[in-house]
Amino acid sequence: MRIFIVLLLTALPASAWEFTSNPICRLDHTEADVSVKLTFDHSSGLYAIAVTQPNGWPGAPVYSIRFEGPRPLTISTDRHQTKGGTVTVTDTGFSNVLDGLEFNRSATAFTATAAAQFSLDGAAEPVQAFRACTTAPSV
Repeated sequence: MRIFIVLLLTALPASAWEFTSNPICRLDHTEADVSVKLTFDHSSGLYAIAVTQPNGWPGAPVYSIRFEGPRPLTISTDRHQTKGGTVTVTDTGFSNVLDGLEFNRSATAFTATAAAQFSLDGAAEPVQAFRACTTAPSV
């Protein structure tokens, strides 16, 4: 029975926020219907956030992320790219995105006709590690 439970649990998608720093600063989170990937590349100085959902993202003039919790915030842009199931935003600064991820309970990425909600449970410490990575000198 224990083996069955272990196999069942390992078949579920990871729901934790995971930070890695090699070769670039990266923060990943996956839930059943959405995955989120943040990156920072010291060589280009660019941050990126990519939100992927199986139903895809239709073209839209504006893309937004709403953070809900103790420090609510909504961020919108018209400088996003949509390719299949992924919408990506790149910029030279992401402090508002990182604040939203670190200090809130959930987030909803959305356009006028599509949305993907994801949990921020357990995101604070990996976001802090991501921040430290982005401010560390590149090697």
